[in-house]
Amino acid sequence: MKSHATLVVIGAGIVGCSTTYHLAKQGWKNIVVVEQGPLFATGGSTSHAPGLVFQTNASKTMTKLAQYTVELYSQLSTDEGPAFYPVGGIEVAYTEERMAELKRKLGWAKAWGVDDAMLLTPEEVKAKVPLIDATKILGAYYVPSDGIAKALRASEALANDAIAAGAADFYGNTTVIDIEVVNGQVKAVVTDQGRIETDKVLVCAGIWGPRIGRMVGEVIPLTPVQHQYVKTAPIPELAGETEEVNFPMVRHQDHAIYFRQHGDCWGIGSYQHEPLLVDPDNILPYAEAPVMPSVNPFTEEHFGPAWESTTELFPALKGAELTYKINGMFSFTPDSGSVIGESTQAKGFWVAEAVWVTHGGGVGKIVAELMTTGVPSLDIHEMDIHRFPEVCKSSDFITRAGAQQYDEVYDIIHPLDQQLHSRELRVSPFHPRLQELGAQFIFSAGWERPQWFKSNIALLEAYDVPPRHGWEAKHWSPIQGAEHLATREKVAMYDLTPFAKFEVTGPGVVAYLQSLCANDVDKPIGKVIYTAMLDENGGIMCDLTVSRLGEEKYWVVTGGSVHGHDLAWMQAHLPTDGSVRIIDVSSSYCCVGLWGPKAPAVLQAVTQTDVSKPQFKFFTNQQLRIGNIPVLASRVSYVGEEGWEIYAPTECGLKLWDTLWAAGQEHGIIAAGLAAFETLRLEKGFLLWGTDIHTEYDPYEAGLGFAVKPNKGDFIGKEALLQRKEYASRKLCFLTLDDPTAVVMGKEPAIADGKVLGYANSAGYGYSLGRCVVYAYLPLGYAQPGTKVSVEYFGQSFAATVVDKLL
Repeated sequence: MKSHATLVVIGAGIVGCSTTYHLAKQGWKNIVVVEQGPLFATGGSTSHAPGLVFQTNASKTMTKLAQYTVELYSQLSTDEGPAFYPVGGIEVAYTEERMAELKRKLGWAKAWGVDDAMLLTPEEVKAKVPLIDATKILGAYYVPSDGIAKALRASEALANDAIAAGAADFYGNTTVIDIEVVNGQVKAVVTDQGRIETDKVLVCAGIWGPRIGRMVGEVIPLTPVQHQYVKTAPIPELAGETEEVNFPMVRHQDHAIYFRQHGDCWGIGSYQHEPLLVDPDNILPYAEAPVMPSVNPFTEEHFGPAWESTTELFPALKGAELTYKINGMFSFTPDSGSVIGESTQAKGFWVAEAVWVTHGGGVGKIVAELMTTGVPSLDIHEMDIHRFPEVCKSSDFITRAGAQQYDEVYDIIHPLDQQLHSRELRVSPFHPRLQELGAQFIFSAGWERPQWFKSNIALLEAYDVPPRHGWEAKHWSPIQGAEHLATREKVAMYDLTPFAKFEVTGPGVVAYLQSLCANDVDKPIGKVIYTAMLDENGGIMCDLTVSRLGEEKYWVVTGGSVHGHDLAWMQAHLPTDGSVRIIDVSSSYCCVGLWGPKAPAVLQAVTQTDVSKPQFKFFTNQQLRIGNIPVLASRVSYVGEEGWEIYAPTECGLKLWDTLWAAGQEHGIIAAGLAAFETLRLEKGFLLWGTDIHTEYDPYEAGLGFAVKPNKGDFIGKEALLQRKEYASRKLCFLTLDDPTAVVMGKEPAIADGKVLGYANSAGYGYSLGRCVVYAYLPLGYAQPGTKVSVEYFGQSFAATVVDKLL
């Protein structure tokens, strides 16, 4: 055992081996990989994974990771054979709803570049999988480049490449006992085979991850869940099959099962049972496990319905003996996403957890990039270790959320489907008033946020809101449109308490923020500056406002869902001399958005401060009093109307709400929800981080060049950004659908001249415009106003036009 290492990787499953391989490609040396089980059948999830690689996902990032994984595995082999069989993947539809979902999935495939995807008729499915009863299905979705991964072969081949390059040493049967941390920095990994000094650790321990995380005080939010997998004895219809796999994989998501060939046998995996959760602390050591630590005894009582579904779709299997039966463990996080990044609990403690074989190759690549340059080649905010707030890190929450994710793994998920457990964890001080007004709440980063209000139903008598049908009508109410129009015409109050608020102070604060921000933040006290923070590649890492409150005091305000992400970025770049301090004051202050043409009249009625435009300019803030309540009012608007974000001490929140509400009655004030907030910003061309902008986009192509000041001095990403500007090939465009009754919801492909140009980053109905708005990055040749394109939605093509501006 080595006593010193540049990096210690914990876990030699597919993720540990893939990341080590890619780090070796990046030039790393002296990596030590430790694994508690034998190499490379370690006893973790990789060791029993059925290896199905279906590439298409609702997430562009996950799709791209799977595509790269296919490319990588296809190049690997061991003495036992290839690491990947490109036999194709088929997803069948039993219901009209599933068939429509498969059309939506084909749209994702086009948007994300899965170019070989197609829909099949039942007869075409039968031709590819003769065992199937084609009369039971309505059709299918097919990707020829999907296939079966042999995860152990891939792991071994990747590890051997890293060893051959002189970059890594692998040690099996080695258990991590402790991780030493001194002054917040990793110093050593202690194993039962010796102590290894290192300042970097990467945890790829899969279902054991939470146990390793606790060694440094980091919560790795995953729960192991048992999943049933069986194999039949040889069946006559496959007699003579000598290849391990020739037929495409099949997913039968309407009954939560999947199938793959094993030579002359058939494999069946079932999610058609209640979630069978496992405490990570109860996983047996390798030496004590009857099969392997990640495999529990098969529970016959949970498999009956799945077997009925199997023999219905594949009648040839009736009477077949099941010769291999396991309950195998996989990791599920609260949102089913992986957990990737560096801990804020201990510098040098890196995590790559909850990654399945499907994405193992791609995740290894981006983690290696992240650890080497700090800039992954894909946007990974959906996998960010910092995305979970503290209220979503309890063992109770993680367990309940993991159970729901398992239960819904093959369900048809609508973007607005809601979490069913652990509600009302975070509520604003306005919550009682929101409830009284009939708020329909959605769950976001632990917060209860109103989507729309039943109390506004009377608005439908004043405003004409087009009806909806089908998918776009699910979880929708016409009241959302009425709230939108009332905000444009009168005045509305929005609960913005979930905004993250960071107080940044100290003698070095100006230089610090100037180095992070693309815009010039060295402005007079009282100025609000909209800015991006960039990564080293010029991509948009954060999108926020910076308000100067004093010579050495700023407030940074950002979205509640990116609270941990943005704070971690800012903390990672703090000067080491202690000249800057960041205090998270998010819970100390509530916030009301008061917006609409009548907003100035409402605010003026409750304060002695002159809030007229000459005295209170746009993008400035002032300390004032609303009644007796001290507030910070910022004259900014995300909905494109007159108004303010008003921040007050949380304990004064209810009084603040009541005071503004009373003053607004004569002006027709309403409470409005997130649905109106979203469509209002779409009409005004305002962008949303994580959807319209993120690290794969830069401010110039996003139309945010006005918030970049290259002449102010150096800032992170400046040089790369200027190079990107010079070679720009695309631009964020605003489109409107020609049909005023049509609605799309985002992620749909944008097509012209027979080719996919881009996809809908955001989309929603513009109630003031009277038509649907779509944001899409298009090649410069298609970005001119008046250009005609089409947007494909559930297989239906809607004509759209590029416009110069919206409202």
